[in-house]
Amino acid sequence: MPRTARKKSESQIYHIMLRGINKQNIFEEAEDYKKMLELLQYCVEKSGVEIYAYCLMTNHIHLLLKEGNEPLGITFRRLGSKFVYWYNTKYQRTGHLFQDRFRSEAVEDDSYFATVLRYIHLNPVQGGLVKNASDYLYSSYNGYLNNNSWFNTAKAFTILPKKNFVAFHQEKNDDKCMDIIEEQQPHLTEEKAKEVMHRVTKCRSSSEFQALEKEKKKDYIRTMKKKGLSIRQISRLTGESYYIIQKT
Repeated sequence: MPRTARKKSESQIYHIMLRGINKQNIFEEAEDYKKMLELLQYCVEKSGVEIYAYCLMTNHIHLLLKEGNEPLGITFRRLGSKFVYWYNTKYQRTGHLFQDRFRSEAVEDDSYFATVLRYIHLNPVQGGLVKNASDYLYSSYNGYLNNNSWFNTAKAFTILPKKNFVAFHQEKNDDKCMDIIEEQQPHLTEEKAKEVMHRVTKCRSSSEFQALEKEKKKDYIRTMKKKGLSIRQISRLTGESYYIIQKT
């Protein structure tokens, strides 16, 4: 089936989402998040893209940005290839890490810009990783408050005065933006799921799990199911496909 063309934004501003192939984890530890942030800063310098907000989740990334002096496809191929080369070298793995095509939606007006900004910053709260957006280390939220950001905060503050920034994020809302489809109520938080996986398998990453023998992987998958991990969580943590886990 041919791919549908991306909807072009007249403002050149987009909400972008990248995710791991088969929804597997793309960040295993703090160093991995820091490397991605380093490469995002590199893209700002190299391609002229303006980043307004970001959030690095365990198995996906949200960005609010404006296209630079090259097509976004080129920017994200560069970003992906550099990160995957570094990641594969570190974890002694081969092959793809990201789903082959990033998702995007056009952001054409200030109202939706503010909505996407808040949605991105509240992603870890909605995902059950933290109670407050300020508690999450790998989003742009604290950069807006601390004036030490490498990304563009000026546009957001023309729409939303800084004195209202925190209150705006704390407002009750039913923001609906582009996202991955996940199970509505995961059995365990991601942090708890990672702890269980490590206890059961002694593996620290999906790469280590993939190196195990086939029958041992099946045994571990069955055990993780019994421990309360959802099929989606096991898939993200192990790199195994949803179908294989469902049938095991």
